[in-house]
Amino acid sequence: MRLLFAGTPEPAVASLEALLGSRHEVVAVLTRADAPSGRGRKLTPSPVRARAEEAGLHVITDVPRGDEFVAMLQELEIDAAPVVAYGHILRPAVLAVPRLGWVNLHFSVLPAWRGAAPVQRAVIAGDEVTGATTFLLDEGMDTGPVLGTTTETIRPTDTSGDLLARLAGSGAQLLVSTLDALEDGTLQPQPQPADGVSVAPKLTTDDARVIWTDPALAVDRLVRGCTPAPGAWTVLPDGSRLGL
Repeated sequence: MRLLFAGTPEPAVASLEALLGSRHEVVAVLTRADAPSGRGRKLTPSPVRARAEEAGLHVITDVPRGDEFVAMLQELEIDAAPVVAYGHILRPAVLAVPRLGWVNLHFSVLPAWRGAAPVQRAVIAGDEVTGATTFLLDEGMDTGPVLGTTTETIRPTDTSGDLLARLAGSGAQLLVSTLDALEDGTLQPQPQPADGVSVAPKLTTDDARVIWTDPALAVDRLVRGCTPAPGAWTVLPDGSRLGL
């Protein structure tokens, strides 16, 4: 199949690599525009853009709005658009372009932890098992019909970074197998169950503050869940802030 890959951060690179090694053709990559990074706030390409350009792929950083954007996608004649942490909401006219849809890889077993921080929220909540889900994007927040799942045990010492690194690898393989089955016509999307829904909003700096009167287990989970980002912290007796 002809694919448009949409993704931005480092965990999405594993999926791009897997697709480049698959039977499918990645004809273009859609990613967020370069963003300020580091002490000098220098504009830096996303990890996905850097890998795509290294592979000689056509890279699109346009914000997905307007009829011109839709027309540009239509010219690519894509069959499907795999998505991993792209970072922009896609409107209905954009969602309608690929004949097999936008296939999103989400790092939880839906309908648990819909939203921006599923891995962090799972660690903080003390979940013992999580996973990854492929599903068809619709207009809701991670509400589309499910195509496939894989599970992953959360280890007692896992940080969200540790867990996300493993899920990025297993999720990439799930994404490829999902696209293979879609092309073969052997996959039937299944509606998400109404029970078991939970949400995973992005963690703020305030969310990452350690409250030492909380139970030790909760403190441990918070610190691990906020590592590496946004980074747990506390306030010392003199009022200064200390990162943990």
